[in-house]
This record gives sequence, C-alpha cells and structure tokens, in this order.
Amino acid sequence: MTNVPNPNVVDADTLTGDLRPLRRTAFALGSNLGDRLDYLQAAVDTLSDSSEIVPVAVSPVYESEPAGGPADQPKYLNAVLVVDTTLSPRSLMERAQSTESAYGRTREVRNGPRTLDIDVLAVGDVTADDDDLRVPHPRLAERAFVLVPWADVDPDFRVPGLGRVVELSSAVDASGMRRLEEQLEFPS
Repeated sequence: MTNVPNPNVVDADTLTGDLRPLRRTAFALGSNLGDRLDYLQAAVDTLSDSSEIVPVAVSPVYESEPAGGPADQPKYLNAVLVVDTTLSPRSLMERAQSTESAYGRTREVRNGPRTLDIDVLAVGDVTADDDDLRVPHPRLAERAFVLVPWADVDPDFRVPGLGRVVELSSAVDASGMRRLEEQLEFPS
C-alpha cells in the first residue's frame, strides 16, 4: 500500500460527540519463534480490525539479528504498520499487548525469543513518559530493524523530539538487515 499524507482532521466520538484528533501512528512488529511471517500477518490483521484504526501502509518484511537479550535465539522478522487512529497511546499499547498475548507471547526472559512483539513507536505529535508507557518509543532511534522498514512507508513522519524517520534511518547501521520477498497485506 502506498504512503498517504497525514490528514489534519478530527473524528467525533460516537458515544460522547467529543472531537478526537486523527493521528498518524506507527507500530513495530517482530517475531522470531514459530511461523514468523504468519505471526506478523496476524498482528496486521488484528490491529487493523477496528473502526478506530485505519490502515495506511505496511512495510516490506526484513530479517534481522536479535537486539539485546539472550545470544542464542533465532533471527527476527520485522515490519512496521502505519495507521491513522483516534485512539490514545495507552489504548494502542493495550491493544498491542492483547494481540501479543492472543498469539502466545510470554514475558519470561527480557528481550528473549517471542512469537510476537508489538511496540507503539509514535502517535502523531503526542509524547508520554509513564512508568509503563513511553511515546515515542525510547529506543527507536537506535534500531535499524524499526527505522529501515518505517522509512520505506512513511519517511517524512516527524518523531517528536527526534526528527524525520528518513533522517533517523540514515543514521543507523542497517548492515545486518535483509529485505525479504514476502509481503504482508491488509485484511480484505
């Protein structure tokens, strides 16, 4: 799917009638256990299955070495899903975590192998710094496996306090990344 400019619109809450801004949002998707590609596709399908989330683009799939965590674990498949949404960062994080759980994600070893990992990278120009929620994602500027696929589909997104995705992407070492032929699709 092609990159669509971020609209400057608002959406009315169906229950209260209050206006809520529509914000461009990016999710990082990763998997290094089981059928990795199927898990990434399940994440796209599940996250897109909401009237409050409008899929905009899904990046090509990349394979990368694990970052942090135990040394002896399989390579990851990674992608970025870009959406427009009226949901809050907290609601998006909860949706991401419930999707991970639905597909067998366990949290026994920090940065350990996982069926599915979903991070909320950025939500428009919103920032949050709570104990359990930081937006933009605190390590996104260090991660080629996030920035390279994101730059493929939304290079001009401005990450609050950091700059444009394309500039951030050009500043990381992407030598360990391998773009795959397989593609993820939006649900029909």
